Amino acid sequence: MVRPRDFVIAPPKRIRRPPSPAAVLILGFLALIVVGTVILMLPAASRDGSWTDPLTAIFTATSAVCVNGLVVVDTATHWSTFGHVAILAMIQIGGFGFMTGSTLLLFLLVGRRTGLRDRILVQASTGTPDLGSVTAVVRQVAVFTAIAEVTGAIVLAVAFLGRGWDPLSATTSGIFHAISAFNNAGFDTLGGFRSFSEFVGSPVVLGAIAVLFVVGGLGFAIVGDVVYKRRWQRLALETKIVLATSVLLLVGGAAIIALLEWSNPATLGGLPAADRVTNAVFHSATARSAGFSALNLGRFGEASLLVLVALMFIGGASGSTAGGIKVNTFSLLLIAIVSTARGDPSASAFGRRIPHIVVFRAIAVALLFIALGFVVLLGLELTVGGRLIDLAFEAISALATVGLSTGLTPNLPDPGQILVVLAMFVGRMGPLTLVLALAARARPVSHRPAVETMRIG
Repeated sequence: MVRPRDFVIAPPKRIRRPPSPAAVLILGFLALIVVGTVILMLPAASRDGSWTDPLTAIFTATSAVCVNGLVVVDTATHWSTFGHVAILAMIQIGGFGFMTGSTLLLFLLVGRRTGLRDRILVQASTGTPDLGSVTAVVRQVAVFTAIAEVTGAIVLAVAFLGRGWDPLSATTSGIFHAISAFNNAGFDTLGGFRSFSEFVGSPVVLGAIAVLFVVGGLGFAIVGDVVYKRRWQRLALETKIVLATSVLLLVGGAAIIALLEWSNPATLGGLPAADRVTNAVFHSATARSAGFSALNLGRFGEASLLVLVALMFIGGASGSTAGGIKVNTFSLLLIAIVSTARGDPSASAFGRRIPHIVVFRAIAVALLFIALGFVVLLGLELTVGGRLIDLAFEAISALATVGLSTGLTPNLPDPGQILVVLAMFVGRMGPLTLVLALAARARPVSHRPAVETMRIG
């Protein structure tokens, strides 16, 4: 005789999907900004030992984490040594990339193997095509960062010593500015919102700073490809495009700035010829995301400021410490325009064809950035007012995480500061998270819709 049995069927467990890469990036940077804000509010972070108001703290923390450089209080005089160290730590973590840094700490300190999602996150930030080598690449990025920053700190410290600084000040200043320059942060401890104006006639200091932020703005993937392959013919297509476009922007920007400001006594016109050339090149390079200046940008002509706005809009290379829409995106748009004008069926450069989907993503990033720039500019016009060119300069500088200003930032009202904080964060996270989101939605299709054309132009 078969006895009846009771069976209990447990309800299926809900499978928790891991957070998207975009969400991880946004939440990670937000957490770092919150922690940095709390630290900067402490009396120990200010030079006079008083509490810093929350808006100033969150503005500075956001600017440091997003490696921007815009400040509402003078970094040298408002913050204490503890505050400087906190800002430097935020710059380093933000520049190296929260996702790259967290995966590196996970690998070195915890010792567990990274998952596929972690590897995809790091691949997006470093531009590495091989998922299997991400862990090794993260370690190489750390070594690359350390070598660049230590070398820069030594060169700057020696240069400062040569100008009569005491050894302690020369060393600490060299370290701070080397890290800030490599990460394209734009923070300085020279005081008076002057940035590097006292070194306007020092090609050694300006040259060292420029090399640091140019190398940081190219990123490990580009520099590593050049170091390992050494021959132009063997370089990856992306490396060739980024290098060619970067040289074109650097030389072209310097030539236009020199042409427009050569006779301006308030800027280049008051310098010897050699220093005019040096400073024209320096400001052409720094506008691409570094945020340092040796001249008073408020005294530049409007035409020169427009050129700087265009350079800030473009920014540096993908996977680097720079901001903007990235040189890669700008180059793809140029290539697409040239290929279309030549009647080619697809975008191509250096004998290689570029997939349509990559061009579409570049268009999406550029259009999103333009739309955001218009929104921020409109917001500044409503909350701050003033010359349109100054407002446009401030808007693009915040969105492109550059940190240059014509003098508007320290005088921003509270609504303007809040708007710039949002612009800095969105500008840092927007392009990359958009690319991650678009890549995550990419999927093969089993069929294609019928073709129908439409008019343009």
